[in-house]
Amino acid sequence: MNVHGRHYEKAAFARVLREAREGTGAALVLWGDPGIGKTALLEHAAATATGFTTLACRGTRTAAPLAFAGLHTLLRPVADRIDALPAPQAAALRAALGRGGECPDRFLIGVATLTLLSELATEQPLLITVDDAQWLDEPTAACLAFVARRVPGEPIALFLAVGHAAPAPGGPGDGGTVLEIGGLDDTAAEAVVRDAAPDADDETVRRALRAAHGNPLALSELPDVDAGPLGVGSGLRRAAVARVERLAAATRTLLLVAAAEDRGDRHAVRAAAAALGVTEHAWQDALRSGLLHAEGDRVGFRAPLVRTVVYDHAPPAECRRVHRALADALTGEDRAALGAWHRAAAAEGPDDAVAAQLEDCARQARRHGGHASAVRALCRAAELSAAPHDKGRRLSLAARSAWDAGSARTARDLLDQAERCATEEVVAGISGGLRGLIAHAHGGQESAHRLLLRDLRAVADRGRAVELACVAVRAGWSAGSADRQAEALRVLERLATDGDLPEAALLPALKQWWDTERETSAAAPLTGEAVARLGAASWPLLPPAPLAVAWGEEAALADAHRARLGELRATDVTGALVRTAPHTAPLAIVRGHWARATADATEALRVAEETGADHAAAQCRLSLAWLAALRGDASTAAVLTDRAVERAVPRGARDLTAAAYWIRGQAALFAGRDAEALQWLHRLTEPGHDAAHPTLALLAAPDTAEAALRTGARADARAALRTLRAWAERTGADWARAAADRTAALLTADRGDAEALFRRALDASEAARRPFDHARTRLLYGTWLCRARRRTDARAQLADAADTFRRLGAAPLLERTLAAQERAGERMHRPDPAPPGEPALTPRERHVARLAAEGLTDREIAAQLLLSPRTVHRHVADVLAKTGVAARAELARVDLDEGPAPKPR
Repeated sequence: MNVHGRHYEKAAFARVLREAREGTGAALVLWGDPGIGKTALLEHAAATATGFTTLACRGTRTAAPLAFAGLHTLLRPVADRIDALPAPQAAALRAALGRGGECPDRFLIGVATLTLLSELATEQPLLITVDDAQWLDEPTAACLAFVARRVPGEPIALFLAVGHAAPAPGGPGDGGTVLEIGGLDDTAAEAVVRDAAPDADDETVRRALRAAHGNPLALSELPDVDAGPLGVGSGLRRAAVARVERLAAATRTLLLVAAAEDRGDRHAVRAAAAALGVTEHAWQDALRSGLLHAEGDRVGFRAPLVRTVVYDHAPPAECRRVHRALADALTGEDRAALGAWHRAAAAEGPDDAVAAQLEDCARQARRHGGHASAVRALCRAAELSAAPHDKGRRLSLAARSAWDAGSARTARDLLDQAERCATEEVVAGISGGLRGLIAHAHGGQESAHRLLLRDLRAVADRGRAVELACVAVRAGWSAGSADRQAEALRVLERLATDGDLPEAALLPALKQWWDTERETSAAAPLTGEAVARLGAASWPLLPPAPLAVAWGEEAALADAHRARLGELRATDVTGALVRTAPHTAPLAIVRGHWARATADATEALRVAEETGADHAAAQCRLSLAWLAALRGDASTAAVLTDRAVERAVPRGARDLTAAAYWIRGQAALFAGRDAEALQWLHRLTEPGHDAAHPTLALLAAPDTAEAALRTGARADARAALRTLRAWAERTGADWARAAADRTAALLTADRGDAEALFRRALDASEAARRPFDHARTRLLYGTWLCRARRRTDARAQLADAADTFRRLGAAPLLERTLAAQERAGERMHRPDPAPPGEPALTPRERHVARLAAEGLTDREIAAQLLLSPRTVHRHVADVLAKTGVAARAELARVDLDEGPAPKPR
């Protein structure tokens, strides 16, 4: 096709293709009026992409309900390469394309597609064109959006045309450059008219130019229509309607069959048209009209607008008759699904048989990972359901699919609709207690607790009911309510015991584990062995990170999550990171692995934001905020905690709000703003405040005591000491004993008692377990010794503290320690924070390097981090250059937690 004019658009295409050849691809999204030439531009791009492999697909109204229909078309030419992908990715992609397997992770499908396209592009650059992307099925659109966000690091050019409206965020070209296609200039417009009507006189050409406003389709249609200046939309439609109405009735029927079929399957169109009495003469008439064209086994309209006009202007009864004929004429693998949708389009009212067929389609879509397509099928099935109970049941199933597709708002709306047709109990049972799960993730924790305990009674599967009870326990803890925790634990105990489930054996300890506020007589401590048993039995009951830190079992919980990480990598690439890193990052901070925590939280935040895991994203932001506070970056800590609080307060997630307040309090304390620190920390114990939470208040007690002593609020310091003593006596946690002794030492006036308490605190707080806390004790002890004029002893304590703060990067306390050393009589040299000439690894590079050191391949790392293997390979190469090691096998000896320098042999 000759594309006249369009110099700017052609230059944009050429630039993207040139950059793709150089390894830096891009996505380009075209939009504009109907007939403006988007399809012609895509064809031009494909024709000029010399040296490129080209893949293409087109969205259609008919195939829009079919999960991964567009992806199937796009990847059909390279489907033989799927089996060469890593096994989990190959299985996921095969399942998505209907070639076996069930329920793949939706993001694993995206990773598999990215890997396939990336590896194809290593042979020669790759061009992907997608026409009518607004009609793609939702799973394909989501998959292409996933790919589009990653093509800048690949030799891939992705060109999409999306219809007449500007593309919305989150569409298949998400993140790409948006290019509005306008009308042609007069010179190019006249060339189009001359091509379409070589014999037209000058007046006809001028009339066409006035009426068409530079629209190429209008320019080719309007010379034959007796019309004055017309708007593009109305003029084109009137021109198309006029041409269709001049055709014979049988020819119009054939066009309607092709419009209703829409996929371009010539065999299906011919069979359905024949059943409606269409003869060969009508075929020839349609082809001669120029409105329809056929090539091989494909048939299509000269422009999408013609298809729309043919279908929209046909009588409804005739459309229904055509859809019935198409349903009967279909053959092949899509017969059942497409047939059900054609029968649904032919239905005049409720039709339970067709509704059942659509429900089967939804079941198949879910099995292939097409949850969004299942929602569409179930909603249409509900519309066709005669009985309110069936309507409610199908809407409940649709809500569950919407939840699995990552759309909580749609899921909530569908539950509302379902409850207008069926009882709350029925909806809860069919949806698996979805209302409470949505509330836990996106609503209020107190409401979630109530809904979960209410709805689990309606769930027939005992294992699912136990799962809901576990979430209710966590919701009660998140809300900071010991009463709600206890209530949920009682329900859980009854369910687990009656059902003879694994959780029953651990129930005696659970009541004590989850309660940091009340005294309990249970003698089962939270031990590493118990955490491991719990991790093997019920993940939702694993203690959250702050609770494990309070019990002093952060290492045990980290080990449990590491084991879970290994399990998830094989089946759930997003879960492997998003379900573990938000919990392990704070544990790593406590254990002094700050570089690892930064890398884990940074990567998990990126993936959580992309996958819509809002709660995990908030946890990651808080970990990064905590690190910022510890490192002295108060502004970053403030921004990140503000974002977390914005989400946490409306949800009643007091654990998140309390963590944010604690972090802000620490940032102020370390910066010497003691009164401000005490204001933040006081809120953790203020009854009714959004940040009031017993577990976080306990963990913050040492900071509260220090801030109180610095401001002269000794009563507050003594209250914090009582909290620490009580917890230490109840649990025997070393950190609590050390913090209590340290606080008591600061409070006592007796020098002998104070020194004994400081020494005991150092003995209790092992440096290897919590180096930051241990160094803080040395700093406070050294400062006390300095005031006692024991400068030699003070210098020894302060030197050890400075070494730890320097290694961790705890700039505020390092500065305080250096100042104390100077007061103790040492002349201090203050080096630059980073040794010159030693390149620092980025958080992503650290994460990639650690996975590579564990023996994961580029493909396996790419799957976990939602990157392409090519991108991972580039990161590994950068890591090798920065660390100075020769091969990735040597990364195992690089200390990736402390810096890029190789470990000593």
